[in-house]
Amino acid sequence: MTPKFQIQNLMAGFRERQILAGISLEIPPRGVTSIIGPSGCGKTTLIRCLNRMHEMDPEAYRTGTVLLDGQNLYHEDADPVLVRRRIGMVFQTPNPFPNMSIRENVLAGLRFRGRARTATNNNVVEDALRQAGLWNEVRDVLDGRSKILSEGQRQRLCIARLLAVQPEVLLMDEPAASLDPVATARIEDLIHNLKSDYTIVMVTHDMKQAARVSDHTAFFLNGELIEFDTSNRLFTSPRDPRTEAYITGRFG
Repeated sequence: MTPKFQIQNLMAGFRERQILAGISLEIPPRGVTSIIGPSGCGKTTLIRCLNRMHEMDPEAYRTGTVLLDGQNLYHEDADPVLVRRRIGMVFQTPNPFPNMSIRENVLAGLRFRGRARTATNNNVVEDALRQAGLWNEVRDVLDGRSKILSEGQRQRLCIARLLAVQPEVLLMDEPAASLDPVATARIEDLIHNLKSDYTIVMVTHDMKQAARVSDHTAFFLNGELIEFDTSNRLFTSPRDPRTEAYITGRFG
C-alpha cells in the first residue's frame, strides 16, 4: 500500500525549543492513524506540520520533508494555502462562526474560496451535513444561528464545514476532548464512517478511544517516535517497554 504521507527526518519547534526530534513515519491512506503520548511530546506539532499550520507562528521552525502522495509539501513551489485546502483540520474546541446560520457555516469555506454556487448550495449543505451525521438533527433549523446547537453538534458542524470543501485528509486534534460521553460516541461513529473515504490523522489523550477508532497508532515521547504499528498490536503486544508503560498507566 502506497503511503498517503511520508514524513522524513522531521524536526520542528520554536526558536531555541525543539519539539520534534527527527521523526520519520509513513501514514497509510483511507483509514485512521492515532497519535498518542503524554502532554508536550509533539503530537499537535506533528499534525500542524502536515498541513503547514506550524509555520504560521513567526517563531516556528521546521526541517525535514513531508510528502503527500509523493509530493513535497514544503517544496519552494508548493502553495501553503493549497496545501491546507487538501488537508483540513478539526480543533479540540468547536469553532463555528457564531453569527452565521448553520447553512452559512457549512458554506463558509466554499464562499471564502469563491466556489459556492447558488444553484448547488442546498445540495452541498445537505451532503456535508449528512456526512457529518448532523442532517436529521438540523434540517429544520438551517437558518438558525450555530449557537443554538450543543457542543457536540457544533463540533460536527465544523466537520461538515470542512467536508464541504472536499479535502483529502482530515487532521483531528483531540476532537472529542471537550465533549460528554454521548457526544464523544457520536464523533467516534462519525470517524468510523468517514475513514473509508478519507485519510484521518487524530491526536488523542484517550487510549481507549485510539484503540476503538484507529487502524494504526503512533506513540510519541519527548519529541521522538517510539513505536508505530497497527492499533491492535500496539495496544496488546507493544514492542517497546516505554509504550507498554504508557498504555498501562505507569507514566503519562
